[in-house]
Amino acid sequence: MNFQDAVKLCFQKYADFNGRAKRPEFWWFFLFCFLVALALEVVSSNISWVFSLATIIPSLAVGSRRLHDTNKSGWFQLIWIIPILGWIAMIYLLVQPGDAAENQYGEVAAN
Repeated sequence: MNFQDAVKLCFQKYADFNGRAKRPEFWWFFLFCFLVALALEVVSSNISWVFSLATIIPSLAVGSRRLHDTNKSGWFQLIWIIPILGWIAMIYLLVQPGDAAENQYGEVAAN
């Protein structure tokens, strides 16, 4: 999956918290959100905040699907709330390879 496909897919599945997402889908969308927010911050911090608010739902959705790919609940994203240790734990969970077979969240994502 390339950058453009990942961003397009995440916006198509704007609020879809079901199913699974492979690592490229999550990390390309993360990179897109980070770079756009950074570029908009140069222009205006208010515009950057609006963009960040507009992309929070698809970011949570793709994060949930990414955790589903590793056979974890999307609620694990609440670990982000814990400073430093929670962030490290979430990054660790998000970089893990997904299950090679079907799990309780569905079939292997086709990417």
